[in-house]
Amino acid sequence: MEKALRVYGEVLRLVRRLPKETRPYYAQYARENFVNYREVDAGDTNALDELFHRAYNHSIWVLNKYSVDQSAADKLKEVCYD
Repeated sequence: MEKALRVYGEVLRLVRRLPKETRPYYAQYARENFVNYREVDAGDTNALDELFHRAYNHSIWVLNKYSVDQSAADKLKEVCYD
C-alpha cells in the first residue's frame, strides 16, 4: 500500500507540470485508476509491478503528448521499478 501511495503522489506531481487546462482531467483520471485497482491482492507482486510499470509508461506518454521533458518522471521511475 505504501508503494502505491508513493506512485500516486508522484503521478500527481507530474500532473502539475501539464498545461493548466489539462490538470483537472489527468488528476481525476489518475485518481479513478488508483481507486479502481485498490482491490488488487497485495500479495500478488507480479500484478502490482505490472500496474506500477503501466502507470510509469502512461505518465511518459502523457508528458510527451504535452512536450514536457520526460526526465521529470525520473523519481516516478525509481519508485515504480524499485
